[in-house]
Amino acid sequence: MAGGITQAEYWNGEVGARWARNQAVLDAVFAPLTEALFDRAALRGGEAVLDIGCGSGATSLEAARRVGPEGAVTGADISAPLLAVARSRAEAESGAAPIRFVEADVERADLGAYGQALSRFGVMFFPDSARAFVNIRRMLPPGGRLTFLCWRALPENLWVTVPREAVLPLLPEIPPPPQPDTPGPFRFAAADPLVALLRGAGFGTVACDAVDRDVVLGRGATDAEAAQAAAHVALNLGPTAHLVREAEPDLRSRAEAAVTAALTPHAQGGTVRLRAACWLVQAG
Repeated sequence: MAGGITQAEYWNGEVGARWARNQAVLDAVFAPLTEALFDRAALRGGEAVLDIGCGSGATSLEAARRVGPEGAVTGADISAPLLAVARSRAEAESGAAPIRFVEADVERADLGAYGQALSRFGVMFFPDSARAFVNIRRMLPPGGRLTFLCWRALPENLWVTVPREAVLPLLPEIPPPPQPDTPGPFRFAAADPLVALLRGAGFGTVACDAVDRDVVLGRGATDAEAAQAAAHVALNLGPTAHLVREAEPDLRSRAEAAVTAALTPHAQGGTVRLRAACWLVQAG
């Protein structure tokens, strides 16, 4: 990452703490995509499930509800702030599978054996993707499945490109594109290399399907309030946030105004909706 910061440092620092504070907002934004993930995973009662990059626990909690008290769920993440939120949320659950949350790097950790593994936007950040998928495959028995969501190409994701294109003209210099095969949200934008990577890791069958959903970036009593709420999400929680994370107050203020203006045409009925484009992958 920029400045030599590791993924663990990044997600245990200010960004992880900010995501933890905004857990409910993020879960609401990703709700349509979470539904698509679980529809494809088709978890069964009594299964043991590994949730990779579980974050603040939404997907682990949903998995626990679906497999029931006879099942078991392990949620793994490298972010202590997000795991603290996940553990707190799990305490309020009843009638679901027991959940174990562990601070661990799934690229290397031996977390046991599972009938299914799943991930909502957690597999794009491994330093060594090939090693990570080999390790995940090792934890699945014959017939076990890995189901995950990852982002398609940046231009297809309007929920990112609309605010991003509003911010870029304000920056002193355009940030360089990420290096190939480095951790980041759009690492697996191309399907063919991803499918080859999974097959190389030992998965015999791989299905990679395009999934598009409109996500709600902001709501408000008026369209203006919805656009302001959506700008807050884009500049604090979305992939555009890193562009202004260390910006001076004046640039930050101008970015907020520009993004709000860019999102206003997308507000209707007090809601800002924009397209999110993903790959929904299942490998076994």
